[in-house]
Amino acid sequence: MSTVTQKPIELILARNLMSSLSTPAFLVDQGGMLIFYNEAAGSLLGKRFEEIGTVGPAEWGSVFGPFDDAGNPVPYDDLPLVVSVRKGRPAHSVMTIRSADGKTHRIEASAFPILTAHGSRGAIAVFWPVDANGVPAEANGAQG
Repeated sequence: MSTVTQKPIELILARNLMSSLSTPAFLVDQGGMLIFYNEAAGSLLGKRFEEIGTVGPAEWGSVFGPFDDAGNPVPYDDLPLVVSVRKGRPAHSVMTIRSADGKTHRIEASAFPILTAHGSRGAIAVFWPVDANGVPAEANGAQG
């Protein structure tokens, strides 16, 4: 007999909120598992969440990056989502991600922790494409 673990209600509600956002967003649980990303993120990444599903940190890191300005992988512990989950505080970074078609996109990402009433954690990150000067892509007419 298998048991299904229910996610904390706060993470379920965060997923529902993200589903209605036009801003790309990721949701991770306290173990760093990518448990959801919204349609806007899927458009930028070139894969809908339903095509990938829940994946661990090593998997989503190898699929999407992210990379620093020199093209090196950003260390897992330095990612805004990881900082938010582990330290329980907001984090922000500029980085490059890779979409499913191999194109790279410079983004800014802001993550904040989700702390549940029962002591579990998660984090949500919103991100948006920016140009080399840090200007949001939509603001200057460019596409990610």
